Amino acid sequence: MASPAMEITLRSYQEEVVQTALKGENSIIWLPTGGGKTRAAVYVAKKHLENTANAKVAVLVNKVHLVDQHYDKEFSPYLGKQYRIKAISGDSGDKDLFGCLVKDSDLVICTAQILENALNSTEEEKHVDLTDFTLLVIDECHHTQKESVYNKIMGRYVEKKVRKEGKLPQILGLTASPGTGGNKSLDKAVEHVLQICANLDSALVSTNNYTPALKKVVPRPRKQYDIVEKRDLDPFGDHLKLMMSMIHEFMPSTVSRSLREMGTQEYEADVVELEKAGVIAENRLIAQCALHLRQYNDALLINDTVRMVDAFNVLDEFYNSRKNKLLDGTDFFLQGLFDENHVELKQLASDARYENPKLAQLQLTLLQEFSKKTSRGIIFSKTRRGTHCLYDWVNSNHELLKVKISASILTGTGTGADHMNQSVQKRTIKDFREGFHNLLISTSVAEEGLDIPECNLVVRYGLLTNEIAQQQASGRARAENSVYSVVAEEGGRELRRELTNEYLESLTSKAIDQVQRMSPREFRIKISELQQISVLIRIQAERKRDERKQRYSPAQVQLQCRGCFLHVCSGEDIRKIENSHHVNINPEFKRHYRTGGQVFLEKTFEDWEPGRVINCSKCGKDWGLEIKFKRVAILPCLKIKNFSLNTPRGKVPCKFWKDVEFQVTEFDLTDYMTNHFPDLDLDD
Repeated sequence: MASPAMEITLRSYQEEVVQTALKGENSIIWLPTGGGKTRAAVYVAKKHLENTANAKVAVLVNKVHLVDQHYDKEFSPYLGKQYRIKAISGDSGDKDLFGCLVKDSDLVICTAQILENALNSTEEEKHVDLTDFTLLVIDECHHTQKESVYNKIMGRYVEKKVRKEGKLPQILGLTASPGTGGNKSLDKAVEHVLQICANLDSALVSTNNYTPALKKVVPRPRKQYDIVEKRDLDPFGDHLKLMMSMIHEFMPSTVSRSLREMGTQEYEADVVELEKAGVIAENRLIAQCALHLRQYNDALLINDTVRMVDAFNVLDEFYNSRKNKLLDGTDFFLQGLFDENHVELKQLASDARYENPKLAQLQLTLLQEFSKKTSRGIIFSKTRRGTHCLYDWVNSNHELLKVKISASILTGTGTGADHMNQSVQKRTIKDFREGFHNLLISTSVAEEGLDIPECNLVVRYGLLTNEIAQQQASGRARAENSVYSVVAEEGGRELRRELTNEYLESLTSKAIDQVQRMSPREFRIKISELQQISVLIRIQAERKRDERKQRYSPAQVQLQCRGCFLHVCSGEDIRKIENSHHVNINPEFKRHYRTGGQVFLEKTFEDWEPGRVINCSKCGKDWGLEIKFKRVAILPCLKIKNFSLNTPRGKVPCKFWKDVEFQVTEFDLTDYMTNHFPDLDLDD
């Protein structure tokens, strides 16, 4: 006999915040991290499934690891015995049958992107409509703004509502904070909160009667500012700046004068724009100098965050990868500059007298917590590379190893060198949760939703983020007497940002209070106005996108390598597969590229498999990879960001294929095989 499902017991404040949803009305539950938003959502979903005819629930998350977490820890234990529940993420082959799975399930948990893909799909097995669902639960719903996937889904919803098309599902949003949208005045913060409510077509609910009970369940960690003085001397950083100045002198003086302070995000933005300008002008000297200056600036930022040797290694890896790809005098100058300074840079990077003082402070913070008790902590770092550098530092630090710190890395999923695949990400979270590792070094992927009740130390290290991320990171420290540490330089940008975030956190509460004080009629009128405007803006944006796509015929657009400006193909040669892969079908294109190593991906795909990487045969620029489609057609799949488009109005660099100004034709396998293999009899 099957064991009965676990009984859902809500705390007093949870019972209060679910009342609007239990009436079948749209609502956003606002509770702090650790307050039990997901449990409240499980309760609402249960009641909805019990009381709604032909009920069908979708739980949407914005991070892959939350699919399994919500399924394993919340929805399956409480609802799995009575209802058909399916968890679907990007590494699940089931996603290709999403429409069928929805039909055969009572509740699905998936990433928002999977639902968005299914809404766009024309294939019966994959396609769904919003009206197929009776309840949408949207986790971390403060992301429902601008161009986010959540907002694309809800944009459809709001448009259908405004047009009075069909019966729409009930909405239940969950958030620890809607934020202020970066606004620093109360009026603007209120506007932001109202816009989030309009985007989700929901009222925002929080506890009014049980605040003391909530505070008891979610104690705030003790916040400490671990401030360090600026380095007195930084000969390694100074030497990098000297080399950057020499590159400035190599460029036209009018160009270098426009660049801001080295070692800052502003400088990075300047050289990114400078590289674009060089590509548009087909000035390889400027474009290449800008690319190299960005590498030096990255090294300065790393030097400011972690060890000097980490910064040196970034440059060393970059120049080692380019040694055999030198085309002209610009390349020889830039490579020669680094080679001539290689020995001196390496010596400076190994001089312990000038090491980063933030690391000494981080060591002290970790020792204070891990020396006296069994601890578990998370260090939040800005970049994937930063997490790897900190991991190497921990593992080479004898003092930290003495107190039995065992570190692991958690970063976002993807296919790049510093990305994690989904199974490794899941295993890392599981090992940390179960205590096999006691220190997690993470990017922002762990800020939202990661449930580690025993975590008693959170360190924000060298971060510039908003007030929402700050609150969520703080909420990861859930154990009693937890510590939330901010390691930052005296008077530095990180410290100023953290203090600003504290102000914005209190401003968010004031804005929410003002919104909740509006009369129901006033709130409805305001939300309706904002939704009407949003629909008009969306229609206009779609019209502009369509016009942009039709600006040129494919024959009018030529693709050039972004590294050497070699003309390699026409827009007529490009086809798209499932709106995500853009391939070149011209057999002549093959003579322009070299193939490299085989690409291995953890997940498998229904229609294609990866082949080898492809690079420009002239300059070695990374162009993408070959893919084998339907097991018969080997096609070069191109990264548009590594090309520039030559159009009748001049050169245009594009970051994404969606930004190209011509219509890309859908790939037709039968047509391709007929044209490329005329001797094949496809009728046999």
